[in-house]
Amino acid sequence: MKKLLVAALLVVGMTTFAQEKMGDQKEKLTPEQRVESQVKRMTKDLTLNEKQAQDVRVLVTKEVSMREANRTEMEAKRASGVKPSKEDMLARKAKFQEDQVAMDASMKKILTPEQYAKWLQKNQERKEKMEAKKAEKEKGNSEENK
Repeated sequence: MKKLLVAALLVVGMTTFAQEKMGDQKEKLTPEQRVESQVKRMTKDLTLNEKQAQDVRVLVTKEVSMREANRTEMEAKRASGVKPSKEDMLARKAKFQEDQVAMDASMKKILTPEQYAKWLQKNQERKEKMEAKKAEKEKGNSEENK
């Protein structure tokens, strides 16, 4: 019985350790690696041709660099202890939405109608998955505070 318990604890510990390692690897990707990963995934999912893949790479590179700039700006503000005001948050949200509209328009030009529909569907699925994770995280946080 003791051996079974020790084996079970060992498996759980190793699984947790492995998951933490995988999370670390995901965060350590360079912007170029993120671009390459996203382009490969889109090429596979949407069956892009060479021209489309090149156009998407340019678009994704621009998007990733903007995201990196925003991230470093927010980290700098957070490190200095400055909290963003409501106006700042609304301005960031509006800019993000403008960028999304521009990205959608650019993707619509690059992709065929079928590919564009599939891209929209994938984005919607990704968004729903992220919202579910956020809701689960908030639910966990609210249970911890009780």
